[in-house]
Amino acid sequence: MRVGVDDGELGVILFPPLLIAFLLVMERVEEPLRRPASPREVSEFLDTATPGEVDTLATSGIRRALFRWRRRRHRGRRSQNPPLV
Repeated sequence: MRVGVDDGELGVILFPPLLIAFLLVMERVEEPLRRPASPREVSEFLDTATPGEVDTLATSGIRRALFRWRRRRHRGRRSQNPPLV
């Protein structure tokens, strides 16, 4: 009569929820990369891009440069408007 769970059984039990969690995280990461850039967004990028983002545009293309730019804008937006508690 066995009472405990061995490592193999634990792996079988934990693998599906961990895989689903990983896929959900990857979907959130990939979503901005799949979204096409609007002309307004490209114009705004060209007006406000940092030298590092312009370098990324030259070396890696518009998708990666816009990803960096969106990430920087998103971080800046959070710090400018802290939540009121």
